[in-house]
Amino acid sequence: MKKRKERLSLGPVFTIMIMILIIMITSFIFSILQIRGDRTSIVNGTLETSVVSVQNIFSLSGFKYLLSNTITNLHLFEPLYFLIVSLIGIGIGEKSGLFKAVFSNSRTLKIGPLTVITLFLSIISTVIGEYSFALILPFVGVLYKYMGKNPVYGILVSFIGLTIGYASGVFINYDTYSLGILTEAAAKVEVDPNYIFSSFSTYYIFLSSAFILTIIGSMVVLKFLEPKLPSTETEIEEDLKVDKSALMYSNFTLILLVMIIIYMIIPGLPFSGMLLDRSQKEYIPMLLGENSPFRNSIIFIVSVLFMICGYIYGRMSGNIKNSTDYSVGLSKSFDNLGYVFVLMFFASQMIGLLNYTNLGEVVATILINWLSSVNFSGIILILTFFIIVILISILVPGTLEKYSIVSPMIVPLFMRANITPDFTQFIFQVADGIGKSITPIFMYFIVLIAFLEKYDTNEKTKTTIFGTIRVLLPSILILTGVWILIILGFYIIGLPIGVGTQTTL
Repeated sequence: MKKRKERLSLGPVFTIMIMILIIMITSFIFSILQIRGDRTSIVNGTLETSVVSVQNIFSLSGFKYLLSNTITNLHLFEPLYFLIVSLIGIGIGEKSGLFKAVFSNSRTLKIGPLTVITLFLSIISTVIGEYSFALILPFVGVLYKYMGKNPVYGILVSFIGLTIGYASGVFINYDTYSLGILTEAAAKVEVDPNYIFSSFSTYYIFLSSAFILTIIGSMVVLKFLEPKLPSTETEIEEDLKVDKSALMYSNFTLILLVMIIIYMIIPGLPFSGMLLDRSQKEYIPMLLGENSPFRNSIIFIVSVLFMICGYIYGRMSGNIKNSTDYSVGLSKSFDNLGYVFVLMFFASQMIGLLNYTNLGEVVATILINWLSSVNFSGIILILTFFIIVILISILVPGTLEKYSIVSPMIVPLFMRANITPDFTQFIFQVADGIGKSITPIFMYFIVLIAFLEKYDTNEKTKTTIFGTIRVLLPSILILTGVWILIILGFYIIGLPIGVGTQTTL
């Protein structure tokens, strides 16, 4: 029985290769059966419908795509570049002994409080969008390592917080603003030409859910996730010196640099605002917009902070003796992580192939058109839409890409059912985050697998894609139920979801 179980345990690369084959075969079947979708888009203030067809990979153009886009697909895998920059800063934090000095004194902290901190940190870090995955996942792994806890558990908890908590937080994120632009356009085109979206229109439910998820989520993962993972003692470099004086100077430098950065994101002060996009009128897009220097360089900024503070601590403590030590230390976090590049190569081919075939878009349009054709309203409409978005997210994990397909049809549909566009968008954001947590099509799920492999020292277990989903699934299902209760609670009671906004019109 054990041998059979081992044979069925497929490695991540082999799993991705099987998924690529399934996508190819499905594209062939859909193409032969001429399964198509009708996509509704907003063009110049009016709704226009276009037919979306599946591209058959078993065709001349399909074979040309397979042969000519291998490298291009890898270039489009953005997490690779973000991850490299993030790991450089974290690496010198390890090599210099800075992380050991900061975190090793907290080894007595119990797993319960640490879980709460990890989950809350992950939820609020969603303010920078998907960049948070490239920053938080490797950092939490190092944090748990030096605190004497299992890094695998910490990384899984942070991933749950980053995905399940994607629609909540303390600070308004740019995704809310970007989705709001699409929501406003969809609401104006057919139902209410005077509708205006506000980034704070869902802030009450956005903020309250962050604390609810942190409290309940911590209890859930401690009950259903932590017992599945063994408590391990990770090895820490004993030869790294701990120097209180060096730590003091390093901390002082960090505080000074953070104050400078904060000054650079405050508009209106002398020589301030250099990290803001001055072409925008509102502060949120100025700070977190697509062309914002702060948003586009946040991972680099954090890495530079680690590099500077790590150098100061390393030189003063004697852990870094010369420039060679420093240069080598920048690559410290890349140890045992070569696997991530192999995974990203195959995952990029899978994602590129899925995008080429249009399978995700066709399935999404079919489901959305079906929902708009049935006569659902109230709670049934909310729950059905919630489930459909989760299903779509498995094939189309991109938030803006998915909402551009969904919003033109769904926002007017919900408005006619007496549900506000703001609440509709929030429901979408919640379901979008849940869908991301269970799909290997999501780029950062592959990053998660790579880091689990890096820290998994148990020779009896193997990190697999579907094995990871099985481990996460009980916590995700329970927290999905919590989200449904939050959404329905606000809807049934009629609580305001944001500044001047209700769940119903």
